[in-house]
Amino acid sequence: MSGTQVTILIVVIVVVIAIIAIVVFLGRKRKQDADRQRAVRMRQKARDDELIAQEREAKAARAEADAKQAEVDAEHLRREALDHRENAEEVRARAAEQAQMADTVDPDVRTAPRHGASEPGETGSTNPLPGETGTDRTVG
Repeated sequence: MSGTQVTILIVVIVVVIAIIAIVVFLGRKRKQDADRQRAVRMRQKARDDELIAQEREAKAARAEADAKQAEVDAEHLRREALDHRENAEEVRARAAEQAQMADTVDPDVRTAPRHGASEPGETGSTNPLPGETGTDRTVG
């Protein structure tokens, strides 16, 4: 081999090595760019997921607050129902007392044996209907 051929061979080898180096460099650069883009997408997805998690936590907190409010409302309704029940019992007791007083005032109602048994001649009702006297007497 002559000196020129060796020189050409060395130049060709250097050029091939340079081309390989450039191809490797460009391949790495493309891979790095792709990895950067992938990392950007992953970070964006992580931010989106964090936002979704915060939104769900907020919904959970609202649902919990609504549940507590419902418990408070239910307790208010229980107390109101108890008040109404007690009031109804008071009104019922007053009505029974008034009916009993009316029976004692009404001359047509016999009030002696008041233990659930009716006297002979009575209809069995201790509180006659309006317009009835509770006896078999006719008004004339």
